[in-house]
Amino acid sequence: MLILSLSILIAISGVLATVTEYSWPRILHYIFKPLTTMAIFFLAFYIGRDNHSWYKTAILIGLLFSLAGDVFLMLPKDRFIPGLVSFLMAHLFYISAFTVGRGFTVTGWLLLVLLIYGAGIFSYLVRGLGSFTTPVFVYLIVILTMVWQAGENWLATQQTPFLLAFAGAILFAISDSTLAINRFRKKFPSARALVLITYFLAQWLIALSVR
Repeated sequence: MLILSLSILIAISGVLATVTEYSWPRILHYIFKPLTTMAIFFLAFYIGRDNHSWYKTAILIGLLFSLAGDVFLMLPKDRFIPGLVSFLMAHLFYISAFTVGRGFTVTGWLLLVLLIYGAGIFSYLVRGLGSFTTPVFVYLIVILTMVWQAGENWLATQQTPFLLAFAGAILFAISDSTLAINRFRKKFPSARALVLITYFLAQWLIALSVR
């Protein structure tokens, strides 16, 4: 019952964070965006309350780094690099969760799909990146590695929780790709909503993978 209650709270808070991204008072966005991630953190903590594995610990640490990234990216003054570093650290902990006890594995078709996607999105962005070229390239490699190993983890185990994590990882990549396109190449009105919706769904699904 608490899992359902927390999920409803996450949904309501996520909607309010998205709506207040476009409208005033802006202070509400500063409240609901981190509140949503905090609720996702507590969801993962509650689901895994009897679980003392590194998987759970790494996911929780990743969510805390994500919370820091949320704060950096929503501040009035541009804190893009600190936000980028925070989310990069979150992905490194997610990678460690997805590879614990298994190590890195390679499924050719999955790696090929992600390499094609990564090359395509970076080629599209590179003209507008300027001084951010190297940080964005490094971040792209890390997040795609996170998606790759989330997929490998599910393919190796065929367990539903890891399918949720894989779906969440894909949504995370979609969210960050949308954010990058909106920031560096072409702004479009629905971008901020798409970024937040896919981001919150991604984190929620990853949290649900903790068992």
